[in-house]
Amino acid sequence: MTETIAGRRRLGRGLEALLGPTREEAEREGSLVELAIADIRPNPYQPRRDVDPAALEELKASILKAGLLQPVVVRAAPGERGSGYELIAGERRLRACQALGWDRIPAVKRDVDDRTVLTLALIENLQRDDLSPVDEARGYERLIAEFSLTHQDVADAVGRDRSTVANALRLLKLPAGVLALLHEGRLSVGHARALLALDDPRAVAAVAKEAVDLGLSVRDVEDRVRGGRAPVRRPRLKQGLGQGPEVRRIEDALRRRLGTDVRVTLRAKGKGQIHLHFYSNDDLARLLELILGAPFDG
Repeated sequence: MTETIAGRRRLGRGLEALLGPTREEAEREGSLVELAIADIRPNPYQPRRDVDPAALEELKASILKAGLLQPVVVRAAPGERGSGYELIAGERRLRACQALGWDRIPAVKRDVDDRTVLTLALIENLQRDDLSPVDEARGYERLIAEFSLTHQDVADAVGRDRSTVANALRLLKLPAGVLALLHEGRLSVGHARALLALDDPRAVAAVAKEAVDLGLSVRDVEDRVRGGRAPVRRPRLKQGLGQGPEVRRIEDALRRRLGTDVRVTLRAKGKGQIHLHFYSNDDLARLLELILGAPFDG
């Protein structure tokens, strides 16, 4: 087992303690409390900008059926920010319970500083949820800016390789409009990395628009960036069924979840293929961990 993989697994076990036990575990250890939802303020260091409405509805349905299986995690609000509590982990759980009309919510209190709050919020989203590449990069940027950390410090804190952190931060050099497309999942991280080779922001925006409008692959965008001509559409095999709106939705969902270029090809009789692109050993390791649910050490 490599040092990096071992470190990530140690981090995973630590997260279970820092980000909150299950309700049963909290009851056994005597740390479970019930707090008024009105007394809990949002995490000021939350890196996520948006919450998927569909995912929130699924969580509400789950809570209605089985109850809240994992308490939210809070800390006492720092003196300068008034009384009550600040959320550390469990924003979606808190929102779901608010939407269900709950007045009180099971919680676990932790005594942590600002740096730990930001780090835990970032880790929770990276390892348990679908954080956009832009929100991830801005989370790293905030850790560096507010706490004077190096890229290696951030990598160690969140269980990533230093190159993964550095590559994520490079994405923030893209124009705001292109970052919006990346955040929305209309461009993949692979597309965005290819665009970084262009110096002119107007050229970056133009190629990004082409990629979205024409459904260009990462390889097509790389060809555009090098000054070549990318095909408007890749020709499809005659036996293919074509790409309907439902296929595009599947591709968009996979791009957002996996952070890379994805192509879905449908064939007759319900058969087909899913093509995933990766661009380095680190990128492959990241994809394997997302798909398998744990670092691959084979």
